[in-house]
Amino acid sequence: MSKESIKLVARNKKARHQYHLLETWEAGIVLTGSEVKALRQGNASLSDAYARVEGGEAWLYELHIGPFGPAGPEAHPLKRRRKLLLHRQEIRRLIGQVEQAGLTLIPVEIYFRDGKAKLKLALARGKKQRDRREDIKRREADREMERARKRH
Repeated sequence: MSKESIKLVARNKKARHQYHLLETWEAGIVLTGSEVKALRQGNASLSDAYARVEGGEAWLYELHIGPFGPAGPEAHPLKRRRKLLLHRQEIRRLIGQVEQAGLTLIPVEIYFRDGKAKLKLALARGKKQRDRREDIKRREADREMERARKRH
């Protein structure tokens, strides 16, 4: 058995702040050659990205993959619709859950696992403003307790 090697490319930092992440899946992404090379260089942004299930297939929208220099400026469009590779059972389950009110699919991370580009996809419910404030208060209280513990 070979050891699994994972190289993180990009993380959606706002996802945990703006959403309650209920469940996660790992999906493959259909990419062109220059997109893969740009990802290997770390040229990706998940900040505006989201996923949808349409026609029995999962699609990723608004993922920004920067240009790969040697491929030239016309190598691939920076933002395009990209197909996600999931098992049929997973897609059926996603369809049922996304149709519930307030649930959406948010990409959390892009990484390479054993040389293949993967996306960590989360089923999420948007947080209310008060939930975000409570999270901030809880974090600050934890930090304060940690500081007090270190001082004594």
